[in-house]
Amino acid sequence: MGALTGIRVIEMAGIGPGPFCAMMLSDMGAEVIRIDRLSQSGTGDRKVVLNRGRRSLAMDLKNPDAVEALLRLVEKADVLIEGFRPGVMERLGLGPDTCLDHNEKLIFGRMTGWGQTGPLAQAAGHDINYISIAGAIGAMGYADRPPAPPLNLVGDFGGGAMYLLSGILAALVERSASGTGQVIDAAMTDGTASLLSPFYGLLAMNTWTTDRESNKLDGGAHYYGSYECSDDKYISIGSIEPQFYALLLEKAGLDDPAFLEQNDKAGWPALKQKLIVVFKTKTRQQWCDLMEGTDICFAPVLDLAEAPNHPHNKARETFVEVEGIVQPAPAPRFSRTKSAIQSPAALVGEHSEAILSDWGFSPTEIENLRVKSAI
Repeated sequence: MGALTGIRVIEMAGIGPGPFCAMMLSDMGAEVIRIDRLSQSGTGDRKVVLNRGRRSLAMDLKNPDAVEALLRLVEKADVLIEGFRPGVMERLGLGPDTCLDHNEKLIFGRMTGWGQTGPLAQAAGHDINYISIAGAIGAMGYADRPPAPPLNLVGDFGGGAMYLLSGILAALVERSASGTGQVIDAAMTDGTASLLSPFYGLLAMNTWTTDRESNKLDGGAHYYGSYECSDDKYISIGSIEPQFYALLLEKAGLDDPAFLEQNDKAGWPALKQKLIVVFKTKTRQQWCDLMEGTDICFAPVLDLAEAPNHPHNKARETFVEVEGIVQPAPAPRFSRTKSAIQSPAALVGEHSEAILSDWGFSPTEIENLRVKSAI
């Protein structure tokens, strides 16, 4: 019984942040049904972790009967999530005004890159573009090469999905008092900019510069970054606080007096070069044996295959296996209403009849929708 047990969610199938938000809602106990395209019926892959925990209903939303059926589902839903370009849901006859007319308590979550309004609202884009105009990617990477894409974690999943999720949860709380739903405009540009709030504060205080690799947290400081070991693997250190930095010097055997000037920015490049040489003298495991678990703020840099086998992750069961697929477990953790993976990913249209039946359609109505090629 997850924290969101009893909440019904309609997810309009999409890519990236929308599905991630739906996965989170499902992990927390909500019943999430995904509306897939009828033309893709039977496709899909159980290994798509992003699609776990939901059943699939395949519909042809260019068919008026399908639109009418979906609006009947909307009447019983708490939340609807869509990630189309602005105006698409309206053209389908499923815009927020229409849906809220059918269910005034509905939370209508809209996930886009640029937002519902603005000069770029109708332009195509991807994570790298959204985090570019927000100022994020311009602050990341090495000074002597182009900014490197930080996977699509910052825009799609951090600035997008998690802000849509927080908006939905806040709207559900507010609805418990007002009894009325609302529309959430979650834009990845907005969310990414919000994530940068601390850095805009530092910039205003003149303790951060816009030059890459010149600050404490962007790889400029020798005591905050990743270093290669003798076995071509990597470790990371984050020895910001003086006491942690002193322990780093002690454990690494660094008695060079130059290291005593920890925050002399002029000396950072030379000290980083010295640390590069030092960390190349041992294997990653040897450094782990010496530093892991101490207050140095140290960790081995693990790849996706290694991370599930780290002792800390194993002890906390941070990763789980579902039908042979290793994947991250639900997060965060609740003391009473524990989250859980409800099922592996569904194939498109796999549960069409079962969903409609569970949501109040009669066998005759379901058969009529099938005959009319609506589902």
